[in-house]
Amino acid sequence: MLFSLRDVHRNVFRLSGVYANKNLSSTKRYFRVNISRRSVEMKDLSQPMASGYKPRDVESAWYAWWEQQGFFRRQGGKERFVMVLPPPNVTGNLHLGHALTCAVQDAIARWHQMLGNEVVWVPGCDHAGIATQVVVERHLWASQGLTRHHLGREKFVEEVWKWKEEKGTQIYDQMKRLGVSLDWDRAVFTMDEVMCEAVNEAFIQLFDSGLIYRRNALVNWCCALQSAISDIEVDHLHLTGKTEVAVPGYEKPVTFGMMYDFAYKLSDTDEELVVCTTRPETMLGDTAVMVHPDDKRYQHLHGSRVHHPFRNESIPVIADYHVDPGFGTGVVKVTPGHDQNDYEVGKRHGLPELTVFDEQGRMTDIVPEFENIPRFEARQLVLEALKEHQLFRGSRSHPMMVPRCSRTQDIIEPLLKPQWFIDCDDMAAQAISAVQKGDLQIHPDNHRQAWFEWLKNIKDWCVSRQLWWGHRIPVYCVHHGGDQETWIAAQSREEAERKFLRNSGASESSIIAINQEEDVLDTWFSSGLFPFAVFGWPKETDDLRRLYPTTLLETGHDILFFWVARMVMLGVQLTGELPFKNILLHGLVCDAQGHKMSKSKGNVIDPTDVIEGISLQALNDRLHASAKGGILTAAEVSQGIKKQTANFPEGIPQCGADALRFTLCTYNTKNQLLSMDVNRIEQSKFLGNKIWQTVRFLLSAIQKTPNGMHNAYHVNIEQRNELSVMDKWILSRLSQMVSVANKNFEAYDLHLVTSGFITFWQNHLCDVYLESIKPSLRSGSEETKAALISTLWTCVEVGLRVLSPFMPFLTEELYQRLPCVTGKRESIMQCDYPLHNEWLCWRDEELGKKVESLLTVAAAIRNLKTTYNITQNKVQGSVVSEDSDLNAWLKENLPVVLTLGRIESMNIMDAPASPPATSAMSTLSDTTAVYLHLQGVINPKKELQRLRKKFSKLQKEETKLFGIVSAPGYVEKSPLHVQEAHYKKLTSLRREMDQVQELIRRLEVM
Repeated sequence: MLFSLRDVHRNVFRLSGVYANKNLSSTKRYFRVNISRRSVEMKDLSQPMASGYKPRDVESAWYAWWEQQGFFRRQGGKERFVMVLPPPNVTGNLHLGHALTCAVQDAIARWHQMLGNEVVWVPGCDHAGIATQVVVERHLWASQGLTRHHLGREKFVEEVWKWKEEKGTQIYDQMKRLGVSLDWDRAVFTMDEVMCEAVNEAFIQLFDSGLIYRRNALVNWCCALQSAISDIEVDHLHLTGKTEVAVPGYEKPVTFGMMYDFAYKLSDTDEELVVCTTRPETMLGDTAVMVHPDDKRYQHLHGSRVHHPFRNESIPVIADYHVDPGFGTGVVKVTPGHDQNDYEVGKRHGLPELTVFDEQGRMTDIVPEFENIPRFEARQLVLEALKEHQLFRGSRSHPMMVPRCSRTQDIIEPLLKPQWFIDCDDMAAQAISAVQKGDLQIHPDNHRQAWFEWLKNIKDWCVSRQLWWGHRIPVYCVHHGGDQETWIAAQSREEAERKFLRNSGASESSIIAINQEEDVLDTWFSSGLFPFAVFGWPKETDDLRRLYPTTLLETGHDILFFWVARMVMLGVQLTGELPFKNILLHGLVCDAQGHKMSKSKGNVIDPTDVIEGISLQALNDRLHASAKGGILTAAEVSQGIKKQTANFPEGIPQCGADALRFTLCTYNTKNQLLSMDVNRIEQSKFLGNKIWQTVRFLLSAIQKTPNGMHNAYHVNIEQRNELSVMDKWILSRLSQMVSVANKNFEAYDLHLVTSGFITFWQNHLCDVYLESIKPSLRSGSEETKAALISTLWTCVEVGLRVLSPFMPFLTEELYQRLPCVTGKRESIMQCDYPLHNEWLCWRDEELGKKVESLLTVAAAIRNLKTTYNITQNKVQGSVVSEDSDLNAWLKENLPVVLTLGRIESMNIMDAPASPPATSAMSTLSDTTAVYLHLQGVINPKKELQRLRKKFSKLQKEETKLFGIVSAPGYVEKSPLHVQEAHYKKLTSLRREMDQVQELIRRLEVM
């Protein structure tokens, strides 16, 4: 059976993650496919729980079942929550920045669904014009020795589609492996038919309203790419001085970081003006030299002219406040055709705009003797020619920033080109007003000022790109009436002809030719339409009426202007409404040292590598494969391997998707930079194991009770009087955790939700409550056991629901393993999120303070045991206090203190009673002290020997470190952060030495 690709995309490819709809005007494509409708059964959990948490086993099989059961789409609900996923580039795999976006958005989406809201979360993938074209061109050259020009436009675009079909599945497969609850039926690729229609209509509307226009302008030109690129695609290489830099197309490195001085001779006198430049080759296009109007050294030369040595013509000496008279000689050359500042100066003074480089970076015929010479070879030739003319005045090392294309690493050349621009002034004013009025909220609000500053100073947006891959601009040049040209925006050539004839009143015979613009649109233009195009705009669809505007836009702060602001501007302009009500911005994910992640640095982390684990050798092999595929250079591979070896000496351990997701959400994502430490992810896996073991403990306890699972119901408030102190306490802590979770979900502070969960489950539930109830579970009455199990069941079941948005796989597996009781749902995804009001009745802050006193005493005993290296529990202690209420409370709950303190017995004594003289003491307050009886428990001689050896070691460390910090010149030569680390270590050593000395003193008395 034959299916059009559109049908394949909508009905089949969503299951595998393939996304390959093609909107090619010249090619109609079909694929023969077999459609399988095999039912996906729920995961088999008939086998006993494993002894430990194994992420790979736990995370298998759930996703397909969730998807088939439709759990990602709750129809109807209290409210509607709509969000679009920032579409990642189709060029390859996701990185941790994408994983952060997925983790944060999925947690928020799942929380809303569990609140009972209708959730629509739309996925997508971006065609990434420049990035994709560069990758495919490198691949073609590495694999076949071909360039796009060998193939021609149509065949090259075919190759890009092949690449996309092969690589496009990886991104969606990675997202599914992360467990994201996206509505895959709504997935959109930015070259889909629905997007192509929206892009064309948007351009035409903006053009017809006068907001899009064409003009000659300076652009960031990449000679290797032979296209203009946006500011976001320009990297700036910071040089402190003379530096050799590898440049594509040049066999030898090119020297940058140099300042060159040369003279212009006055046309009618013997005087000269010396100018400074870092780009001497551009002097061929100089059309003026410039001085400051108030610089008295040159006021007599205003209006004079100097002789250009290579063009045999004179150029003016102009006065402009743009000059810094204190820099160099106070005289600068003006090249309007190759510098943005000079371009503005040239406009003010009516200077010619000469182009000395062509699109390939070769010299033009402005000066015939340099024609066709590559620009950086011409640099040296120009310097030699200046020396021949006796105009060269010297050179020196000079700090500078070199702009480079982030895709090709070529040096950016400002170049005058006819380009298409959008007038953004009015749209920017509306975007500013929306935030000022509060109609659009930005979280965190410290980005508001940047929003205002950027939009107030916005420049017109250059939307044309000289590429072959992307949305070809729907504008046609109508040649008519001799040499006249008129540009018409239209869906087709035929429509362009009709619009021209209708608007101009000309006859059809006056048309000589109609040609479509060759350029494509900036990728940010199509992605700027994403929030409404995905719902069918410009058609008035039911989805558009029901789901637009969306609720929340969450993305990285680094694209606040390139994407978010443009979505707002285009949304208001084209639909009359803001595209979303809230903007949530997260920080940039860096490595553990705070360095920005880059493939060439070898510190990029693939989420799959964290989930599955990977060896160092496999990481290195992947870099070598990238070199073979033309993605990385040999130098980049060498540097990357060094970084990988330093960052991941043992490879990356297998941690699982849940641990990765949870860890990403433990960072305060509202910070500017997020330093990602893989070890922290492994700690989240250990937390997963603690959760796993807790549920095993609960199920084991249930199985050992006579009534089995029938005891395992939520505890009711009516049972409060039947519960123990520790039952009430843990339920109060549970109530607090639920409150913290909801409050911080609402504020988008997910790191506080996760930290609140860790505190509850690890510190309160496992470390305290479970330990305190073990004796009662072993020997208590059936009524006592039933109450304990109900309390533990409640904590586990509610805790799993709180955790579910962050660890969906683990919580689903454990939820399914809980015995079936009244109210249990088919999936934890269908459960309600625990709400603050539901659990407020269990909050008891006064009880919390009283139990804290028990825990403080128990902790003091454990610390004393650790101090004296005591591991046995058959020890005795005492508490001496002037607080009679505390003493009564301790006596009433002595079993809790004994259990948690890991001690056999304890005397509670009113002050001024004295414990045995051979006791170690810990002071809790002015009125209370805790004592550990040491007589017969430790061997004083052996312990003294151990402590004296330890003191000697500490003393040597302190002496060595003190010698370093007291050495001559230390303060002047050592960086501040090193000094701070040294002094902090020195303070710590001295504190520990004092503690050891006190222990030695006490033992010597014994």
